[in-house]
Amino acid sequence: MASLAADVALADSNGAKRYAETPPRSEEQGRGSYRFKNKRMRKGHGDSSQILQTNGSNEEILLEDVKDLLNSMDLGKEEGMETVLPERLSEVEVSIKQISSTGDGLGFAKDSKQVYVVPFTAPGDNVTAKVFKHFEKEGYSMADFIRVNKPSPHRNESLIKCSYFTTCSGCQFQMLPYDYQLAHKKSIVEKAYKNFSNLPPELIPAIGDTIGSPLEYGYRTKLTPHFDGPPDSRRSDGRNGIKRTFKEVPPIGFMKKGTRQTIDIEDCPIGTSVVRKGMYRERQRIAQEIGNYNKGATVLLRENTARIPKSEWDEAQNTPDSVIEEKGEFIYKKTCITDPKAQTTEHIPPYQFTNPAGAFFQNNNSILPRFTQYIRSHILPQTPSSHPKIHHLIDAYSGSGLFTITLSSLFTTSLGIDISPASITSATQNATLNSLPASRAKFIAADASHLFSSITTPARETVVVIDPPRKGCDESFLRQLVGYGPARIVYVSCNVHTQARDIGVLVGGMKGVDGGFGVGEGGYEIESIVGFDFFPQTGHVEGVAVLRRKTEWNSGGMEESEIKEDDNKNEEKTEGA
Repeated sequence: MASLAADVALADSNGAKRYAETPPRSEEQGRGSYRFKNKRMRKGHGDSSQILQTNGSNEEILLEDVKDLLNSMDLGKEEGMETVLPERLSEVEVSIKQISSTGDGLGFAKDSKQVYVVPFTAPGDNVTAKVFKHFEKEGYSMADFIRVNKPSPHRNESLIKCSYFTTCSGCQFQMLPYDYQLAHKKSIVEKAYKNFSNLPPELIPAIGDTIGSPLEYGYRTKLTPHFDGPPDSRRSDGRNGIKRTFKEVPPIGFMKKGTRQTIDIEDCPIGTSVVRKGMYRERQRIAQEIGNYNKGATVLLRENTARIPKSEWDEAQNTPDSVIEEKGEFIYKKTCITDPKAQTTEHIPPYQFTNPAGAFFQNNNSILPRFTQYIRSHILPQTPSSHPKIHHLIDAYSGSGLFTITLSSLFTTSLGIDISPASITSATQNATLNSLPASRAKFIAADASHLFSSITTPARETVVVIDPPRKGCDESFLRQLVGYGPARIVYVSCNVHTQARDIGVLVGGMKGVDGGFGVGEGGYEIESIVGFDFFPQTGHVEGVAVLRRKTEWNSGGMEESEIKEDDNKNEEKTEGA
């Protein structure tokens, strides 16, 4: 993709700059409230539930990390520590001690016990940062990264592949070796269960090493750059019939770190090659057609893959906008789709999936074979058991059928359930595409909060896969799940903090609910927990937790050998009678 980057550079250096300049920091508008800037997380299940006590928001996660750091440093006993905080926008020198679970560095200024949260930093860095927000009660301050004074031994600037790194909010870790990133993401999972599960340490197994992505760059199959409306536009324009126009091409890209401001970004190296081509093409189109816009817009860039047998391939099928890859007996022709309603195809050999381009599907297809194979190898018991064999799969939040379809060969029946009728339509089509009859892979639309009313398979012979949104499972769903009591649960999550919260309920017990072991008693044990790195160079980690239902003898009753011995004695007494 070097030629693409060169094309972009050439296009933007030819004559006057076509895109509006991003204002310097000194001219930035107000940032708004840092807290709960993500409205979706502000409405999480923790706000309305007496049992689910967290939303897993960045603010909650960061505060826990700040508390842990302050406790570990034992700064409360130090004398002469500064209590007067620097003025807003003043610069401070900060020594970074650790990376938080939000991806930001945490450190201290000299003779101060206030924690400074500085992005794009690593433990051991000494940096200059500009303060923009104090949270005095909580003991931390938000700051912008300005420069490195003394680099950490973990920092390697030669690894950085994006000229917008330390400005764009997309990536946090490009300066860190990949093995260091994976080790840090393991610690994110560990801290999530320590801080949000409410479980004693002895009930949490050792967290597995994070499973890495085959691609560290060029992995994202979907990007959504955007541009804002004309600078003079107002919310009331629509009501008053006013249509504003652009006087120049606005910045087209992503948000500036810590702000609500869009910065102009010509290229994104974590996108796949064909998505990056699409980004360049769409920027040129918008520049030519900007007169047709009177408000901002988001641009969809989604990879589509056509798999063509080599025997049927003709070079004439190649186009300037496509990317060609050879894999075994097939040619993979990749194109970039920008219409949200157009169909796109993903391949996870031997399976393939079609979806509307605007619908959700995992955005790193390079790791999907590892991911789905891991779940296939852990969804059933690892050792022989005297309990009934598991024959049935329930895939809650099934989407377009990723788990239902890739796991179906292990089960007699597989049922995928999703609230979205459109997702059920896609899933049903994908089952047909992969030659799975309805008797093997069936899909129904239902609200997760009423999901189990339609379940007829025996719980002792059933495994449930859960892959909820970032806010996790709601209380009514967990009540149903506990009451149903499947033999095993595999919980997949893009937010390991709400995952830890929900698993804490399944393992520790749910107030007022009897899952077969007494009211309020937990019905499950954690078999394994591991993270998957779907998004290298960022602070995100996907969690996979496997739970097994406790047996009656593990919950305070007799051991299995004692039960068998007691059964034999009863049989002898019956025969003697």
